[in-house]
Amino acid sequence: MAFTAQDVKTLREMTNVGMMDCKKALQACDGDMDKAVDWLREKGLAKAAKKAGRIAAEGMAYARVCPECGRGVIVEVNCETDFCAKSELFTAFVKDIAKTILNENPSDIDALMNCKYEGSTLTVAEILPEKVMSIGENLQLRRFARFDNGTNIAYVHMGGTRAVLVNLAVEGGINATEIGKNVAMQIAAMNPKYWDKSLVPQADLDHERDVQVALMDNDPKMASKPQAIKEKIAAGKLNAFFKENCLLQQEFVRSDLFQGSVEGYIADAAKKLGGSVKFVDAIHYIKGEGIEKKEEDFAAEVAKQMNQGK
Repeated sequence: MAFTAQDVKTLREMTNVGMMDCKKALQACDGDMDKAVDWLREKGLAKAAKKAGRIAAEGMAYARVCPECGRGVIVEVNCETDFCAKSELFTAFVKDIAKTILNENPSDIDALMNCKYEGSTLTVAEILPEKVMSIGENLQLRRFARFDNGTNIAYVHMGGTRAVLVNLAVEGGINATEIGKNVAMQIAAMNPKYWDKSLVPQADLDHERDVQVALMDNDPKMASKPQAIKEKIAAGKLNAFFKENCLLQQEFVRSDLFQGSVEGYIADAAKKLGGSVKFVDAIHYIKGEGIEKKEEDFAAEVAKQMNQGK
């Protein structure tokens, strides 16, 4: 598998390792990005790195909770440019799509296209061409999800670069909005791979143990130890893996409010309010996550347009 200079740059951003070592990793792994991350970790050059899809699309991630019924929705809509994504016309369109999903409860994007658009007698499919014309760019309804039960809290970061919808089970008649918002901000900031350590697949645990054993194999001080000892040490290091990758086991980022894990913060904050709160689920959308976008040479594009105008 071939790799490009952009792949080297991406690997460096993911691992914070030097360019030459990133290039060596990609060469050793035939351009496979995930294997290259593990290669660098096994060599002791990188800490655990998120293998999230590269973010390369414009638009907006948005979350909303209905003030009347309490249902929550999260949606991502894509456009072509950042300029468009920040425009009032586009943001209003995204918010209307969210309201449409709350009102109509479509099962998927195809069903959404057949729903009546918010404040109109037209369907979403019928209104979309009009919005493309008025906004001036191609628009794509990429994904959405809803929570119908429990207590829902929505959080939108930096005008829609990220959106989080948190679902809690609340008892005792308390207002858990602030708790939910702080948990949502934790998710946006740390982007945990799992919500709880109990949800980590066995295959991922086995993989992490293998990485830790390989790391010791490459450490002159540890290489001579028996394999069984290395595997026992690797198993003991899983708590560090959980603290980095699992939301409820992560260190709570708002240390001014609570020092400890996220699950500790939730329990402590709920107790202070006189009730109980349990984290149930959440959805985190990152604008453009996993979408490959063609790299444009802006100067070359401008020159090309100027030449066409001659």
